[in-house]
Amino acid sequence: MSVSRVLIVEDFVPFRRLICSLLANISNLQVVGEASDGSEALRKAVELKPDLILLDIGLPILNGMEVARQLRELVPESRIIFVTQESSSDVVEEALRIGARGFVTKVKVGNELPAALSAVISGQQFIAGGQPR
Repeated sequence: MSVSRVLIVEDFVPFRRLICSLLANISNLQVVGEASDGSEALRKAVELKPDLILLDIGLPILNGMEVARQLRELVPESRIIFVTQESSSDVVEEALRIGARGFVTKVKVGNELPAALSAVISGQQFIAGGQPR
C-alpha cells in the first residue's frame, strides 16, 4: 500500500494539532507540511505537491475557497478535502464545484475524517454526514 502525502491548512493551531494526531494513527498517511493561511498554503502545495490537502475555508489572507480555485490550477493532481465549520448546502455545493473531493465539518472530524480520507484516496467523493459517492 502506498503512502499518501498530506498538507494540512488550518489557522487555529490547537485544531491543526488535533488533525495531526488523528492522521498519526493512519499508517498509509504522512503529513508533509502545515500552513496557517491561504498564501502559505499555495506556496507549500506547489513546493511539496501533496497527494491530499486538508483545507479550512475560514483562513486569513486568502479564504479556502479561493485557495482551492488556485490549487486546481497549480497542483491539479492534489485532492482537496475541506475540513471546516461551514456546513450549509450552498457552501458544500460550491466546494464540490471548484473541485474538492471531500467535505467534513469540524464538529465531526474525529468520526468522519478517516472515512473521508479513505474514500478520497480510493477515488470517491465524501460529503459530511454522508457516505462516499
